[in-house]
Amino acid sequence: MHTNKPIEWAKHYVALSNDHNLPLIRPLFADDATYHSAYFGEYKGSDTIHTMMAGFFNRFSDAHWEVAEYRNIENNGVEFTFIMTGVDTSSGEQVKRYGLERIYFTPNGLIRHIAVCKPDG
Repeated sequence: MHTNKPIEWAKHYVALSNDHNLPLIRPLFADDATYHSAYFGEYKGSDTIHTMMAGFFNRFSDAHWEVAEYRNIENNGVEFTFIMTGVDTSSGEQVKRYGLERIYFTPNGLIRHIAVCKPDG
C-alpha cells in the first residue's frame, strides 16, 4: 500500500464536504461505518451517517473546513486539525469551530470510522 493513499482519500472527502456534495460523499462510506462527533453525537451505518450529514448541510448551508496538514496514523488512518466556519441557519449565528478529525479507511479506501474531537482544553 502506498503510504500517501489514505491522505489522498481524506483530502478527497474534505473537498467533497466543502462542496456539500452528498451524492459523491455517500459512496465513500463502508455500509457498517461509524461516525463519532464530540459536537453532534454517534452514528452507525452509512445510511444513518448520510441522514446526519444531510441535516448538517441544511443547518450549515455554507459550512467550510480549512485543513492545513494531513498526517498518516495507525490502522490506515489520517488525522488533521480543522477550522469549520459557517452560519447556523437555526439561529443566524456565525460559527467558527476548531477540532481534530481522524478518518480510518478500509484497505480498499472506504471510510470505516470518523472521529471528530473538540480541541484539548
